[in-house]
Amino acid sequence: MPEVTVQMFGLKKSAATRAAERFFKERRVKVHFVDLASKPISKGELARFQQKFGPDGVLDKAGKAYEESGLPYLRLSEEGFLSKLAEFPAALKLPLVRGGKVLAVGEDPESWRKMLESEPD
Repeated sequence: MPEVTVQMFGLKKSAATRAAERFFKERRVKVHFVDLASKPISKGELARFQQKFGPDGVLDKAGKAYEESGLPYLRLSEEGFLSKLAEFPAALKLPLVRGGKVLAVGEDPESWRKMLESEPD
């Protein structure tokens, strides 16, 4: 079986990010973790998630950071939206996980399992 690697964007203090990290480590999957507190996600990478799940699909509207970011009150172009999310990663539904061609947003073990079944790039 080929070695599977996933790329995960999240915050270390996020419970969902820690759950995803634990899920993959228990299955001996190599995780390339990007801590959004120290390194922002690229606009291109964020656009990939936003295109698949839509603007509402990548936002954590129940979280305090969403309200604090001002996103509920702004009308932004797609470029402006992505820039604002890069500034306020806590407003995202974390973690953002990419494994092969499978993308997952938030705590989504079903999609994580699909990543392990799919062919690597």
